[in-house]
Parts: sequence; C-alpha cells; structure tokens
Amino acid sequence: MGGTVPLSEHEQRLLEQIERELYAEDPKFAHAVRTTNPQSHYKRQIVKAVLGLVVGIAVLMAGLVVSKGSLSVAISVTGFLLMLASGVWALTSWKRMTGIGGDFEPAAGRPAGRAPRGERQQSGFMNRLEERWRRRSEGES
Repeated sequence: MGGTVPLSEHEQRLLEQIERELYAEDPKFAHAVRTTNPQSHYKRQIVKAVLGLVVGIAVLMAGLVVSKGSLSVAISVTGFLLMLASGVWALTSWKRMTGIGGDFEPAAGRPAGRAPRGERQQSGFMNRLEERWRRRSEGES
C-alpha cells in the first residue's frame, strides 16, 4: 500500500531546520545518528529474537518435563508463545534489514517506479476487490 512520497518544499525546509538545530544542540548525538548503519540495529534484533526462540524452546521443554497437570500446560503454552513472538520478531527484523516487502526503498538494480511482478498483480487484485466493495456498499451491483 504505502510507498515513498517526496516531501513538499515546506516540509523539506522544516526537516533541514530540525537537522540544523539538532547539530547545534548536540553535535555528537547528531553525528552518531547520521553515521549509524540501520542494518546493524536489525542484526542485533535478529540475534535477540533467536535467543528468545532458544529460551522459548527451553521453556516448552521444561513444561513437558513438569508433571503437574495444568502447570505443565501453562508452562508449555508460555514457551510456545515466546517462540512464536520471537519468530515473528526475527522475521520482521529480517525483512526490514533486507528491504523485502513493506515501505522500504527499492532494492539496488530495480527501477524505483516499478514493483516486482507479484506485487503489481496483487495491487491490481486488491484494487479490483476494493472497487467491488465500494460499489456494493453504495448499492450498485
């Protein structure tokens, strides 16, 4: 759905003003933010998510070992939910790091104005569904 939208001239001037004020107020922080690679942030998130996945597996196994009926089920479900949340977190971090899907800049080597073939077909399909829904809600058939 979303994509990159260029800033208006007014928004661009405001952004530049905010950047200048940031540099004037805290130049060390501004330099650190400007030079930080976002991929390293996502790599750390992936490592944390994998650790969460391992802890989730351990909790799930601990739930299987505990022989107290409902406590065993509760521990196992908690381990599973932790594994699920960690897996989703790792997947979204991976997608953001690699730029696959979502609201990210196009991958190198692909023209900026064109979506991959699968995304073009899906957006056309979604547009047709939205148009049918709009006509149906307005009373047309």
